[in-house]
Amino acid sequence: MVAAERAFYVGEFSHSVDAKGRLTIPSKWRFQGDDAEVYLALPNPGGFITVYPPKMIDRFEEQVSKISLGDAEGQKLITQLGSMAHSFGCDKQGRINLNDKLISHAGIGKKAVLVGNFSYFSIHSAEKYESTDLNDPDLMNRILKQINV
Repeated sequence: MVAAERAFYVGEFSHSVDAKGRLTIPSKWRFQGDDAEVYLALPNPGGFITVYPPKMIDRFEEQVSKISLGDAEGQKLITQLGSMAHSFGCDKQGRINLNDKLISHAGIGKKAVLVGNFSYFSIHSAEKYESTDLNDPDLMNRILKQINV
């Protein structure tokens, strides 16, 4: 386990989802104190789940707090986002429990793929993820260009 403030998420991991919707988080992604409700999961418009760790949640909360209470549209969006969000921690076996809404949104069956995105990670249906074209030869060049590397 690593310190929460030093955690980053890289790699790709395939794990089974049990009948209760539990999924194991890779041990290298876990940190001391992750048994509390420290992760925030949101349905991603791309048809998967985005999971944010504590340091990203802090940034998220900071941005949300900037929306004025008098901004009716902004408050409506925050309410909608909050209703779709799910918070959780890991159990002693390093599993998280996804709720039915998120599982349904991502189309997750018995297998899921966890993909590191450096500061957060995403959870995909194994079937959907296998059909994505990550072997595009120009993909790495576009990625490196996008992040100015």
